[in-house]
Amino acid sequence: MFKQILISLLVLIVAAAGYVYFVPGSADVVHNLGINVPFPTAYGGSGPGNGHAGAGGPGGRAGAFGQRLTPTVITAAVTTSTINDRLSAIGQGTADQSVTVTSQAAGTLLKVDVKPGDHVSAGQTIAELDSDAEQIAYDKAQLASKDAADALARTKTLAKTNAATGVQLQAAQLAADNADLELRNAKLDLDKRAITTPIDGTVGLFQVTAGNAVANQTVITTVDDTSSILINYWIPERYAPVVKVGMPVTAQAVALPGQSFDGTVGAVDSRIDPTSRTLEVQARIPNVAGAIKPGMSFDVAMAFPGSTYPAVDPLAIQWGSDGSYVWLLTADSKVKKDKVAIIQRNSDGVLVEGDLKPGTQVVTQGVLQISDGVTVRRLDSAGNAMSDAAPTPAAGNKATGKGGEAASATLPASAVHAVAMAS
Repeated sequence: MFKQILISLLVLIVAAAGYVYFVPGSADVVHNLGINVPFPTAYGGSGPGNGHAGAGGPGGRAGAFGQRLTPTVITAAVTTSTINDRLSAIGQGTADQSVTVTSQAAGTLLKVDVKPGDHVSAGQTIAELDSDAEQIAYDKAQLASKDAADALARTKTLAKTNAATGVQLQAAQLAADNADLELRNAKLDLDKRAITTPIDGTVGLFQVTAGNAVANQTVITTVDDTSSILINYWIPERYAPVVKVGMPVTAQAVALPGQSFDGTVGAVDSRIDPTSRTLEVQARIPNVAGAIKPGMSFDVAMAFPGSTYPAVDPLAIQWGSDGSYVWLLTADSKVKKDKVAIIQRNSDGVLVEGDLKPGTQVVTQGVLQISDGVTVRRLDSAGNAMSDAAPTPAAGNKATGKGGEAASATLPASAVHAVAMAS
């Protein structure tokens, strides 16, 4: 029993000595418990003489190990970054209006009145079919209509003198109406021999040439109104609540490098596509100069208010049992643990959500030798002491030992190397 107790005490003593010697800040913890550490720790001496250097003090040690060194860290300032403030999408341009002109009747294409690339107005004739038979039918219908109208007039005159019955008057009126309908039908058939455009625009290539026999609904050419271009593109559904008609957009055509075109959102689809989880948007781009052609592909950009978050150096992010956190450097050169939530990782920084203000210093190197509330000394990335860093305990107090040599307040090169290794 006695041997077991003795061995247990020895193990406890060795463990306590190792804790005091190797764990940063352990000497302060032990001292707060009312126990004087009789030997120096790995990060500086802390003996019964309250850490003062000097070979004459019991348990003291001269030089840099005559006192506990202040942990040295390197920090970086907190900045801000905005995300979800810009959207870029690929879209395809179409004409504001576009029609395919077809033949409304069968026949032989007699002539073409315009050339590809010409600008035409709505109702203008662009091609004609042979119309001899239709012209004859129209002339006959005109004669029949005139004859029926004259017979109706005579019957009305006779009816006034009771020389014609009411039945005869109704028959004459019916004949005149039918003759008028035949005339209108003949005129419609004749008009169909002229192929016209329903919109203003630019004529495309002709699919047939004069002399060809065409059938009903044969494609003759296309007409596009390119005074403005419509660009259809798709955006992620998270932008659906903020996209409104009239929002400004900027488009760049792949075929026109270096040129940018401004426009507005002209229409927004009423539903989200369930397969791609995207929303279709249509932008309208003025094309006064005519540089844009329908069918071009565009890179469309939209600007949004976005969300602004603090951004820290990736090395500042630490992890614990309760999640991610950073070490904040307070105004009195002490470090404070602050929990953060990671929003987005970028190559140059990490966007977080937490109690961080722009310009606040966070520890990026030397995190292994600090704990909450510990006073630290801050260096810049080149290893130079910063003006707002807390002085070491020996600063301004050159305690001397028996030999009269002053204890150094300068951080030894080995400690600076230890900072880099710990980081």
